[in-house]
Amino acid sequence: MTTPDRPPARDYWRKNLILIAILLSIWAFVSFGLGIYWAEDLHGIKAPLPGTPLGFWFAQQGSIFTFVILIWVYAWRMNRLDDEYFSDEGE
Repeated sequence: MTTPDRPPARDYWRKNLILIAILLSIWAFVSFGLGIYWAEDLHGIKAPLPGTPLGFWFAQQGSIFTFVILIWVYAWRMNRLDDEYFSDEGE
């Protein structure tokens, strides 16, 4: 993971920023892509709630559920990343 010419903190932050970029891209796709841009195309598909178009559901509920899941994924991955880079600090 770390090389002699690259400090561990740089690797840690690079991985953190890559994770943030991936998760924000997913959030933007669900919120703006499915909720706004493709909302009209999704209106013909049944949503989880009867009588609600799928585009409206993604704009109102799906983006919120996705955001909460992404927060959980970020916390889980950062705990693993912290363990990888800082597991020997307490000793």
